[in-house]
Amino acid sequence: MPATSSRPATVVMAGVLVLSGLALAGGGGWLIALGGSWYYLIAGLTLVLSGILLGRGQGAALWVYAALVLGTLVWALWEVGLDWWALAPRGSLIVVLGVLLLLPWVRRPVIPTAPAGRPALPLAGALLVALAVAVASWMTDPHRLEGRFADAGPGTAVGAEGEAGAGPVPPGEWHAYGRTSYGQRYSPLAQITPANVGQLEKVWEYNTGDIRGADWEPEETTFQVTPLKIRDRLYLCTPHQRVIALEADSGREVWTMNPEVRQGLALQHLTCRGLAYHLDPAAAAEAPCRERLFMPTADGRLIALSPETGDRCPDFGTDGEIDLWQNMPNVRPGAYYSTSPPVVTRDLVIIGGTVLDNVSTSEASGVIRAFDVRSGAIVWAWDPARPDRTEPLPEGETYTPNSPNSWAISSVDEGLGLVYVPLGNQPPDQFGGDRSEAVEEYSSSVVALDVETGAPRWHFRTVNHDLWDYDVPSQPTLVDLTLNGEVVPALVQPTKQGDLYVLDRRTGEPILPVQQEPAPQGAVEGDFTAATQPASALSYAPPPLTEADMWGVTPFDQLACRIAFHRLRYEGRFTPPSLEGSLIHPGNFGVFNWGGVAVDPDRQLVFTTPAYLAFTSRLIPRADDTTLYVNPKEPEGELPALNENFGAPYAVELEPFTSVLGLPCEQPPWGYVSAADLTTGEIVWMHRNGTVRDQAPLPLPFEMGVPSLGGPLVTAGGVAFLSGTIDYYLRAYDVATGAELWKARLPAGGQATPMTFQGDDGRQYVVVAAGGHGSLGTKAGDSVIAYALPAPQ
Repeated sequence: MPATSSRPATVVMAGVLVLSGLALAGGGGWLIALGGSWYYLIAGLTLVLSGILLGRGQGAALWVYAALVLGTLVWALWEVGLDWWALAPRGSLIVVLGVLLLLPWVRRPVIPTAPAGRPALPLAGALLVALAVAVASWMTDPHRLEGRFADAGPGTAVGAEGEAGAGPVPPGEWHAYGRTSYGQRYSPLAQITPANVGQLEKVWEYNTGDIRGADWEPEETTFQVTPLKIRDRLYLCTPHQRVIALEADSGREVWTMNPEVRQGLALQHLTCRGLAYHLDPAAAAEAPCRERLFMPTADGRLIALSPETGDRCPDFGTDGEIDLWQNMPNVRPGAYYSTSPPVVTRDLVIIGGTVLDNVSTSEASGVIRAFDVRSGAIVWAWDPARPDRTEPLPEGETYTPNSPNSWAISSVDEGLGLVYVPLGNQPPDQFGGDRSEAVEEYSSSVVALDVETGAPRWHFRTVNHDLWDYDVPSQPTLVDLTLNGEVVPALVQPTKQGDLYVLDRRTGEPILPVQQEPAPQGAVEGDFTAATQPASALSYAPPPLTEADMWGVTPFDQLACRIAFHRLRYEGRFTPPSLEGSLIHPGNFGVFNWGGVAVDPDRQLVFTTPAYLAFTSRLIPRADDTTLYVNPKEPEGELPALNENFGAPYAVELEPFTSVLGLPCEQPPWGYVSAADLTTGEIVWMHRNGTVRDQAPLPLPFEMGVPSLGGPLVTAGGVAFLSGTIDYYLRAYDVATGAELWKARLPAGGQATPMTFQGDDGRQYVVVAAGGHGSLGTKAGDSVIAYALPAPQ
């Protein structure tokens, strides 16, 4: 006869099993109806049965539950193999409840007359098997690719140093955003090596005072600056465009300049990634402003400053500045500005700018303009919507509204006389039915412009008819590759969709193969999808998502993600936006973003930081040009109503693909560090990178692999640095193997690209800005921190 129990613990446990089972069975039935896995329905019904048996005091409850544990284990291994972070949520609830069932005050009332422990043996055995599998999966990393690069050679890149402003950059300095106009983020300094990097210590910390939430408007700021180093000083800018000069060795403030950016701007967030530098070799050494720093502001100005004093250069424009709104359509301060530094080449400063995404079809132009570095007079203007016309416009004319814009950093090859410009889309990003032939041709491309005239020499389109906000997000990196004994001038272009295109920068022809692959079809009414999309032989594009890739910390939120996955339209990469909602993977955060990549010209490798986060995209038909379809109310002041697409046929809902708990629905890793051979396209090593310490409710340093926003730095010493992960660390890696060698805790999010220089004391310094990123929600700060090896005694 089965024993009955009135013990509260047993009754409560039986209720938990039944209620949990009903929830899983109900959701599991819905999942089956959508074409998904049968597991959740079966598991739910098994839980219900076990709970009923437990409530009736029958020992079979433990046998049934043991079968559930083993069945769940077999199913989980079949879906994901020995992958701890994928296995854990599948078995977490089942294992925890199984352990509770073994507790004496829950178990013993079931069969009080049976020999002690014997009814629990099957369940205990099943849990031990699950524990063994868990231990094995914890020790296994199926996402890790091991490999090794050979030691650096004698140097094969003819133009590895590049030029910035005038002349080669001294080895111990940093003259442009990517150190030189080549944008390699590579330093020839070699004092810091894999053998001694662990001895790095903080030398100084400077606080700018410009911090999010400190009486600034708008609240969202991003501290993304990479400082310049020229002789004995560092130069940097803050999110609100203050320019600061510091003594490089000590971090002592030398001067500051506040451009007094106007309030009430029509923008989403404020940032400044850096400054541009120019040296006029023809000017006398004592001439004022023989050297110049160029600073773009959020209200649409470009200011020229003396690096010595911080004073404006009076001969540049009017009182040291020019108005970038000149000849612009749809003037709305804040709706157009350059978040990235301009590039300086020969006697020109060349600048593009960002426009508001997905706000309206009446935005500023994406024109690229070149100005005389001394006078500020416009020399040429290239408008992607009318690419054959580059002469400056007369007064009264305007550039083409809404033409593709360039918000990332450009690069320059002085020898070839070309500036390489990464381009984005014409707003709106998710609807392209109204684009002109020229706009269609140049959207989401990298274009080579003649430095002297602005005329396009060649362009390479990275997306055909872009409907995903896959604008080219980062600086083209220039490097000379040795291929079959011949030195070939190359350009490496990272993209949001994960492809790295390696092109001959003389012609734009691919060096590594590029194929056109069939793409999903079926755009909304009034639009179309391209039949094919380009795919590079060197690619970090993620494999297509499946239901088994859905994730959660419990079976419940994982089940909800599986249901959401099946309810969305998804046909792999380049699934078009839809009325019912589409899953976009990778999302517009990108596999690569503005931080770009770093290239070691001697090893001929590219150091990368791929990230993987899916988004959802749903188009909403608009009946008029004023109604809010996405925003619950009008934003305050001049802030834009994002994603409304006023003037377009559709508004758009864009969201990260997350669970009800706010966690990604796709399983980790979400971020890696990796390196590839640029001459063959082979990915040599790839490791998950970063922890959830600063994003989880408890500060547990689980190394799950997290996204990074901010670029890497590589050095001739064989060490790479990265600070952009959403946990607050500056990390150092062995370039040859990817091994993490050292890390330092940062006081805030480090979403910036580090730089390195040689001080007057002979030491090699590494400098990083740590101020957080408003969109990522990382901790705000205002720190600039320098690290170096201990000073010789």
